[in-house]
Amino acid sequence: MSKINAIYVSLVALVVAIAALVMCVLCCTGKSTSVADALNKNPEIVVQAMQQYETNMRADAESKAQALIADNLEEINNYAGSAVLGNPKAENTIVEFFDFNCGYCHKLYPVLQNVLAKNDNVRLVLKELTFVSPLSSYAAKAALAANEQGKYAELYGAMMTYQGSLSEAKVDELAVLAGVDLEKMKADMNSEKVTKTLQANQDLAAKIQVGGVPTLVINGKMVQTLDEAVILEAVSGK
Repeated sequence: MSKINAIYVSLVALVVAIAALVMCVLCCTGKSTSVADALNKNPEIVVQAMQQYETNMRADAESKAQALIADNLEEINNYAGSAVLGNPKAENTIVEFFDFNCGYCHKLYPVLQNVLAKNDNVRLVLKELTFVSPLSSYAAKAALAANEQGKYAELYGAMMTYQGSLSEAKVDELAVLAGVDLEKMKADMNSEKVTKTLQANQDLAAKIQVGGVPTLVINGKMVQTLDEAVILEAVSGK
């Protein structure tokens, strides 16, 4: 279904919902009047119908998204090419879809570090996406290449805490400061493993309908927040 057709169907559904609500009101009140008259006298009916329709649409979207996550949970949590921070054997898994050039992802970085520091039963799985900036791909490849040297956490942290715009030269500089072998990193950046991992991240994000970054999947449930308390609550299952 095209986007235009989907909008058309949604509008038709909304009109039907409003008409149904008006008819329900008329039946309940026992008044004999037209739908148009009822709407003129009670315009709040339209607002109520729109609010209910939006709530229903959101609930339906969340239900579909959750089903997609359930169908792909093994790949989400345990894809072999993904970097894992925290306790790799933890019972709780936080998966972050992020972009190195996303400002909100940078804000979320210290929050997630606090979560890991406060709970040793959490593993953080990183899924690099590369659509925010042309430099996103270079940064993601560099991080995954650094992972081959056991230096993902160091370069990831250096890039996420850097105050300024990333460039290829700056990524290289941060990599060296993080203890990464630059020559090996550059060789590994275009390796089959790194290329495959980035493509897998992109395909997975599309498959489970990740609409933006940062997006978290916490113990199998999609969460979009920068609030540490919300993340901790999701981890605890409350």
